[in-house]
Amino acid sequence: MNIHDILKRLPHRYPFLLVDRVDELIKGERIRAIKNVSINEPFFVGHFPHRPVMPGVLILEAMAQAATLLAIESMDIVLDDKSVVYFAGVDAARFKRPVEPGDQLVLDVTLGRGKAGIYKFAARGLVGDQVVAEAELMCTMRRLEG
Repeated sequence: MNIHDILKRLPHRYPFLLVDRVDELIKGERIRAIKNVSINEPFFVGHFPHRPVMPGVLILEAMAQAATLLAIESMDIVLDDKSVVYFAGVDAARFKRPVEPGDQLVLDVTLGRGKAGIYKFAARGLVGDQVVAEAELMCTMRRLEG
């Protein structure tokens, strides 16, 4: 899935679209996506000027966006302007090493289970063969009113 395919599926846009490419997607099982981390990211201006580091919450957000792609592809649905996928929870988040400009962040997400419209995922972020972050994510899709 290239950036054009991702833009058709996710509502996120610059500066908050955090998935650049999908290398592997097995419906109902897992996704492996890429975020290319550039010094031009707007958050690096303030986090931190003397040593740029990708904020941990944005690493989690990138993993959640990959999880959303996995979920909607697995369910064969298309998000429209009346639907949104929300974070429902984050458990056991751990950050192992900083993600810096020039890194390629690999988003490796596995679908756990779905119950009552809430889906659980096991997510890892890697740079090279090093795990930089991991978490259990919960997401839910809702229709917007009005």
